[in-house]
Amino acid sequence: MSSTLVWLRDDLRLDDNPALAEAAAAGSPLTVVYVLDEESPGVRPLGGAARWWLHHSLEALAADLTAAGSRLLLRRGPAGQVIRELAEETGADRLLWNRRYGGPERTIDAGLKEWAGGHGISAESFQASLMFEPWTVRTGSGGPYKVFTPFWRACLDAAEPRQPLEAPDRLPGPAKAGGGKLPASEVLAGWGLLPRRPDWSAGLAEEWTPGEAGAHARLEDFLDGPVSDYGTGRNIPGEEGTSRLSPHLRFGEISPFRVWQALRERFPHRAPADVGIFRSELGWREFCWQLLYENPELATRNYRPEFDRFGWRTPSDDELQAWHQGRTGYPLVDAGMRQLWQTGWMHNRVRMAAASFLVKNLLADWRSGEAWFWDTLVDADAASNPANWQWVAGSGADASPYFRIFNPVTQSKKFDPAGRYLRRFIPELAGLEDKAVHEPWKAAPEGYPEPLVGLPESRARALETYQRLKDG
Repeated sequence: MSSTLVWLRDDLRLDDNPALAEAAAAGSPLTVVYVLDEESPGVRPLGGAARWWLHHSLEALAADLTAAGSRLLLRRGPAGQVIRELAEETGADRLLWNRRYGGPERTIDAGLKEWAGGHGISAESFQASLMFEPWTVRTGSGGPYKVFTPFWRACLDAAEPRQPLEAPDRLPGPAKAGGGKLPASEVLAGWGLLPRRPDWSAGLAEEWTPGEAGAHARLEDFLDGPVSDYGTGRNIPGEEGTSRLSPHLRFGEISPFRVWQALRERFPHRAPADVGIFRSELGWREFCWQLLYENPELATRNYRPEFDRFGWRTPSDDELQAWHQGRTGYPLVDAGMRQLWQTGWMHNRVRMAAASFLVKNLLADWRSGEAWFWDTLVDADAASNPANWQWVAGSGADASPYFRIFNPVTQSKKFDPAGRYLRRFIPELAGLEDKAVHEPWKAAPEGYPEPLVGLPESRARALETYQRLKDG
């Protein structure tokens, strides 16, 4: 008897899941599998915060699949090998998945399609995680875009993103292996995704609800409030002015097509400018994925090769640790780094300030910051994380100008004037007046460090280093 194998990856949902929808329509016995692949060449293992999220997301997905009449099978190992073995084990004649865009992942998928074709198995892939796939958005000369604004304009001029698919009410029952038994599944707890000794995840659990239901609840909360003032609210770290959908999109608990459609339904006529700004943030995510598609080593190599001769300095261990722990002496940077450690997330404006401080005021190689964010962010995305770090460093596409150095004092005075955000994450500053909280060294509060470096001096050093690169 024929059966279907659906391999889920960064698409941990039932709603708008083309591979699952195709399997539901076929009606043949179904195996749904997630493979924890930390062994295939080039595949980047997840960081600690993302592993925590994955554990809880898989728990939620397993419950949703069971409710729909299916089950989630867990396997671990090199994905290409695991999927081949499972297809043979279940006698699958159809192999379905939703497409990925990283270089090593595409190599695995292409190899599986070739293997399937040689073994009489139909292998099909679907568009699910990007509204505009990289090869479909091209300049007039046929090459990829290197600047965001024309890229996004081309996307908006293209066909409207497709309508999302509804989640199937029921899925076919599980496929059986030899002997009429269900294929064995590994135990999620045995994967060791959750932190132990110490368990640092309490703040993450307070902040987030991983899973498809949590994603849709987060979207509704955003549409009911922050979206209407997104243009301004997204810059205020002390308020709930952003969508906080990034980790849900990263793990595919909600699709960008569903988010796009929800915006269309909420604003059926001419959408306000704030909605357009939010849509452009979705567009930046798409742009980052095009960059990774064209540059698979985006996390390790400078997009602009002239930065290979940039004069990065090596910060001391004490300097790096001060940045990691939020003890640089600059409240906006420190509040952001503490928010990151406590919640697995950081407000985007603060991310820019914290990253700028590391790569420009400390002149640390952007790769050290990218690696730290990869380990500590729940939304650490293989495309956006390195693309954004390279944007701040100036080595990336459409990069921030070399002379743009975020001043953390100016930024906090402008976007957190009353110090609400600062006091939330830096209790040592709770007793300072609003004006003093931005420059605490003038009041010398007990327990808070002196500035790690001087802003004017470190800015001058950075500008001189960038100028040397510019001059050749």
